Amino acid sequence: MFDVKITAIRKADYRDLQQRYENPILHTCDVQEGQEWVSRGGVQPEGMCDSAWESMRWFVQELAAGRGNFYDGWMQNPNSAMISCNDGFRPVSFLLERMEK
Repeated sequence: MFDVKITAIRKADYRDLQQRYENPILHTCDVQEGQEWVSRGGVQPEGMCDSAWESMRWFVQELAAGRGNFYDGWMQNPNSAMISCNDGFRPVSFLLERMEK
């Protein structure tokens, strides 16, 4: 199994959608651009948002198992993937990269 580095690349904030559709909430996403985690053996890293993990889990586990090249050449680096969490109000884009041993 390979380790997979997970990097928060971009965080969007759609205030117009929040005002129009979201109920007021006290706590929102804590992820910051540039923040990194390492998944060891395809396991959710400590401190990783559960919702974000569920969006990327399959891709991380595939990369950890040595597979990749998703969608026949989607990424320039076949040992990586760009995945976003499922928060429609403040989505975060994550770069997943298999780490060579």
